Amino acid sequence: MRISLNWLKKYVDIKIPNDELIRLIGARLVEVEGVIDEMHKYDKIYVVRVETAEKIEGTHLTLCQINNGGEDLIQVVCGAPNVRAGMLAAWIAPGAIVPASVNEDAPFVIGKRKMLGKYESNGMLAGADELDFGDDHSGIVEIDPELARPGALLADVFDLKDLILDIENKSLTHRPDCFGVIGFAREVAGILGEKFEEPQFEQIDPLVSSRTTTKTNIQVEIKEVGICSRYTAVVLEKHGEMKKKYLTWQDTILAKSGMRPVDPIVDATNYMMLLTGQPLHAFDYDKFVAVGGAKQPKVIIRLARDGEKLTLLDNEEVALNSNDIVITSNDVPVALAGAMGGASTMIDENTRNIILESATFSLYNLRKTQMEHGIFSEAITRFTKGLSPYQTVRVAEACGEMLSDGFRMVEICDEYPRPIEDVKIRIAPDEINSLLGTNYSYAEIEGALSNVGFEISCDCGKASKCECREIIVQAPEWRMDIQIKEDIIEEVGRLLGYDNIKPTLPLHATAEKNKWFELKREIRNLMARFGTNEVLTYSFVSENLLKKAGLKTENSYKIVNSISPELQYVRQSIVPSLLDKAYMNQKIPFDRFALYEINKVYQKAEWGLDEEGVPVEKTRLGFVLAERKNSETPYYKAKLYVEQLLKELGLTSSFLSLKKKGAPALPFEPKRAAEIWVEKECVGVVGEFKKSVQHNFKLADYLAGFEIDLGSILEKYHGLAKVKVERIIKRDLTVVTSQTYAEVVSQIEEILKRADLAAKITAGTIYQPEGEDKKHMTLHLSFTKFDEAIMEKLEKL
Repeated sequence: MRISLNWLKKYVDIKIPNDELIRLIGARLVEVEGVIDEMHKYDKIYVVRVETAEKIEGTHLTLCQINNGGEDLIQVVCGAPNVRAGMLAAWIAPGAIVPASVNEDAPFVIGKRKMLGKYESNGMLAGADELDFGDDHSGIVEIDPELARPGALLADVFDLKDLILDIENKSLTHRPDCFGVIGFAREVAGILGEKFEEPQFEQIDPLVSSRTTTKTNIQVEIKEVGICSRYTAVVLEKHGEMKKKYLTWQDTILAKSGMRPVDPIVDATNYMMLLTGQPLHAFDYDKFVAVGGAKQPKVIIRLARDGEKLTLLDNEEVALNSNDIVITSNDVPVALAGAMGGASTMIDENTRNIILESATFSLYNLRKTQMEHGIFSEAITRFTKGLSPYQTVRVAEACGEMLSDGFRMVEICDEYPRPIEDVKIRIAPDEINSLLGTNYSYAEIEGALSNVGFEISCDCGKASKCECREIIVQAPEWRMDIQIKEDIIEEVGRLLGYDNIKPTLPLHATAEKNKWFELKREIRNLMARFGTNEVLTYSFVSENLLKKAGLKTENSYKIVNSISPELQYVRQSIVPSLLDKAYMNQKIPFDRFALYEINKVYQKAEWGLDEEGVPVEKTRLGFVLAERKNSETPYYKAKLYVEQLLKELGLTSSFLSLKKKGAPALPFEPKRAAEIWVEKECVGVVGEFKKSVQHNFKLADYLAGFEIDLGSILEKYHGLAKVKVERIIKRDLTVVTSQTYAEVVSQIEEILKRADLAAKITAGTIYQPEGEDKKHMTLHLSFTKFDEAIMEKLEKL
């Protein structure tokens, strides 16, 4: 999304430098990906009057004398068919860069040149495409003489010295109100600490139209409230001509925003969308009625039926599905709602009457439509953010006013079956300050929120002198994201600036360790000690992977709108993903390796949904061991890994034959696999994989693995008392004695026993010099408790 700073400044008083403003927007509102500098894009481009225009015989060229406000006329040769004496045009003076080429590797600098070998041409008279205002190359732009005089800079007349903010759309996903200049300006006012003045048309009651209609024949029917929360249809009747003659400020602002002028009606709908964030669509009224085959227009909003087809404005025919929302004329589809209109009701130069649509549709359906049909228009981008239905009427009426030179509004039909309810949240200023770590007063909190449309009240009604412990915050109609206390706290922190919050150390005690993190960390440490390698794979898998592992696809949740054909299912087991990675590693080749992963799995048939209707999830540890050549049985080696892991975690394991009925859904060979039991509960399965699975994954025969439920392990692991690990102290003792090794050890153990000490005693070296009757005997002693005095006593043996 692109936002013109000049356009923004028409709605909010900005007194700080542009670079500081951009910094604040990035810190408190949205990420600014880049700034497009157009401060000098239109330098040396002037408004001129064509004084004479003489056709050059035998060519399409015209020899013009233009007045740029100076004493002398300037000669320019122009090839445009619409050039004529008396018109005001845009002149690119010699030495200026043609605006449309500014961003090219080699910008085109206009100069003086000879035309047809004898006519000198100084600069050029520019068309909309050369000025980068559109794609129209049919003639030069004409400027309204009421706007400018010859010699004026084009940039001054149309406010073209501008900075364009390139906004990162994803960081505004939850803020559809900011996808229009007015909403964006409201937030900028808020972060600048200013009260935002709503534009006049925004102050119309959103539930009641301001106009008295002269006709009442259009009908609107919403088949399901869930797919369309509000639909407003405005009928416009032609009463004059709307022939576009002059370049307008509206043309330039559409170009700055990344759109191109098309015709007056479409341009008006696009302009209002950019201004308010509310998309509009115009149908040819008479075509709409004819398609439906009825005498009067009936608009029906419903889900498409599988197999229905629709030809869109770009003349591409699309096959609809049951997720698509369609606008129909008496049940005949004429538009893909929120995405693109249909060719059958397209407006053209013969359009006499218009149905102007202003509506809100289900963002979930439109996201599926967007991905299914590859439509990424400005309109659907806004709809998929979850627009509020509050402004459909007022925006449609404002658009009708823009078209009033050629059309007049004769009817408004507003279908709003389930109006949104006011969101009122009780919250104490102390709660806001406690969570943010601030000390904001009631007045500061009220000011920050009221500046952007929130209404603040309290039970005592004393406003800024309120001493109530709670205040009542009512969210504005356009803030669909405000639902809970934390949303209000976030608003206060953001508007007043997180960067203004003084960092302080927490006063409360250190939080307890997360048990899940501790268990996972311990398992990772142990698996690293065992020489295994951790991998991280997608939680989404393909149908083919499930089938290769011998698992039933019915037991996996299918993703309706998957990001890839290879990622259609949520996995029910980790092991198939590991087997897929095992194949890749053997192919490299690695002859011997072990892979493991800790992640979540979901089993549709086995576990189903929880009480909140959400799929039950379990965290599991999956493990695969693969070798090319080994004479041992792979089952026992995999069993050794899991046995040692559980032992290190302080758990006692046992293994029982794998039952055919009730066994976990895993691809193991029942006769060479076992259930893993800990404290009378089956926590997983270990074993060799089925031959069919080995064949499907093209893996070597020496293949085994296990998968265990860490949820069951967590409860038992943290239910155990921590084992006290004491420091081991080692000492070497050398004695010279005629006694045997056993007699020396016996004496040491007796001394230690009297001192209430214990040590592990192992032999070191025994050496007897030639000619002597005594041996030099060295022993290794390992103590858990130690006393230097006892050591001295032992050395006297």
